[in-house]
Amino acid sequence: MVSVLLRQKAHTDKKEASKREQTPLALGNMLGSMAPRVRAGMEERIAECGQRQQGVAVGAAKYIVQVDGKIGLFRGLSPRLMSNALSTVTRGSMKKVFPPDEIEQVSNKDDMKTSLRKVVKETSYEMMMQCVSRMLAHPLHVISMRCMVQFVGREAKYSGVLSSIGKIFKEEGLLGFFVGLIPHLLGDVVFLWGCNLLAHFINAYLVDDSVSDTPGGLGNDQNPGSQFSQALAIRSYTKFVMGIAVSMLTYPFLLVGDLMAVNNCGLQAGLPPYSPVFKSWIHCWKYLSVQGQLFRGSSLLFRRVSSGSCFALE
Repeated sequence: MVSVLLRQKAHTDKKEASKREQTPLALGNMLGSMAPRVRAGMEERIAECGQRQQGVAVGAAKYIVQVDGKIGLFRGLSPRLMSNALSTVTRGSMKKVFPPDEIEQVSNKDDMKTSLRKVVKETSYEMMMQCVSRMLAHPLHVISMRCMVQFVGREAKYSGVLSSIGKIFKEEGLLGFFVGLIPHLLGDVVFLWGCNLLAHFINAYLVDDSVSDTPGGLGNDQNPGSQFSQALAIRSYTKFVMGIAVSMLTYPFLLVGDLMAVNNCGLQAGLPPYSPVFKSWIHCWKYLSVQGQLFRGSSLLFRRVSSGSCFALE
């Protein structure tokens, strides 16, 4: 009897140790622009919902190096670089084929309607380029995401771009290359319109061309060039600041798109217990919303965890 209990205890301890080995650590989404950062950020997104530990980016990166070595930080780098290059080439080619009309900068509040019309036209043009480049580069983005999350299950299903293309086409068909595309496109569209329109209204109504940046508040007659240079400087930063703010609001679209890219693809990271199997990106959005995890991974330093059950799906 004692020997049986000892064997059971050893078996239980072995399972718990194996589970701890496969548990990914957290990273924030702000590490998403370069390959090591993209991978670490994805580890946060597919982490188990029930974990209640807080992690920092450096700690997670050290953990990946400890398990996979330094090369582990660069999994998915090749398709990521190819995706960025393809997107850049696509946008450049579209500008040559469909050159944008020259848009004059309007700062006078009396020309608000004209200025708004130009902003709408410019944003529509940017949206067209972004959507086309996103659609063409998305298959490589899917491959990159799947290469990254293999870390969770210690798998090697996706090892190269060409072999990954063959596996996805064989198992999922053409649609497999575009899983998660819709939320990414919606996020891009909302970001472009939100950023451009907010920046436009702030520049038109809140930035005063008559304000001087000279000591003592000199008027228009004494230093007009300085006043215009200050207004232009403020306007140049407005769009940048609005971009940061709107990107935080559109983060759930990127999160859902990335989760759908790896969901139910044969990797442990996209299957229970790490992730439910979602019927669609709307199903994924609703699940994350109920769990309070739509902004999971958006913080650089801390993880967002929910007190709800991890798999309470209707």
